[in-house]
Amino acid sequence: MREWWVQVGLLAVPLLAAYLHIPPPQLSPALHSWKSSGKFFTYKGLRIFYQDSVGVVGSPEIVVLLHGFPTSSYDWYKIWEGLTLRFHRVIALDFLGFGFSDKPRPHHYSIFEQASIVEALLRHLGLQNRRINLLSHDYGDIVAQELLYRFKQNRSGRLTIKSLCLSNGGIFPETHRPLLLQKLLKDGGMLSPILTRLMNFFVFSRGLTPVFGPYTRPSESELWDMWAGIRNNDGNLVIDSLLQYINQRKKFRRRWVGALASVSIPIHFIYGPLDPVNPYPEFLELYR
Repeated sequence: MREWWVQVGLLAVPLLAAYLHIPPPQLSPALHSWKSSGKFFTYKGLRIFYQDSVGVVGSPEIVVLLHGFPTSSYDWYKIWEGLTLRFHRVIALDFLGFGFSDKPRPHHYSIFEQASIVEALLRHLGLQNRRINLLSHDYGDIVAQELLYRFKQNRSGRLTIKSLCLSNGGIFPETHRPLLLQKLLKDGGMLSPILTRLMNFFVFSRGLTPVFGPYTRPSESELWDMWAGIRNNDGNLVIDSLLQYINQRKKFRRRWVGALASVSIPIHFIYGPLDPVNPYPEFLELYR
């Protein structure tokens, strides 16, 4: 009689193979509509998804929305219509490695590249000489900080920022408390590729839900939309590479935190104090 562990192994191999080849979930009608109404442009051979809506006629105001980790521009869909009532152009993109944009691997993902993609999108739209309002969240906050740094340096071809509105995000490395899964993925070495392949909707939803306040947590259907965006183009396999932004933030703290000091443009910060990743009161005291 064969050893029991051999039998278990023979059974586990096909089950694991089947698990690793589970197809991504189908797009919900709402998410499919979001994709269908968007467009793509090419940045250095890579396809970047974006939304661009015309709103108030006669207004000169343009707002560019920068989403958080690990989701996409679809984060903004609930306030999209409201923004079109205030701004003439409302623009959002999926950063490289997120949502419907390309997710190359292996690839050195960086905040610097994401900021350059934002600049390239505005050149593509013919808006490179217009004054831009930025609205950012989480990962997008760091991209906004890099864009602000470039703006302050008066570098040619950079965005001209009219105003900046940040929302909950780890703009200060010293007060940032990443989740356990984030720590494992960004510093896991050989373990990271295994974890990204084993990640599923249950692990994702259990990990993400606690970062929301008790009265604003997403529904299960909304979590499935987020997961579908991640699984698109095998995005779960690049999460560990994307998370290197946490290490980049520490390395370039002086550059990015310094960009927020002594600025001549209006800056506003929307902060939910129940944020476990950027906890109250440490974060708010440092910001003040």
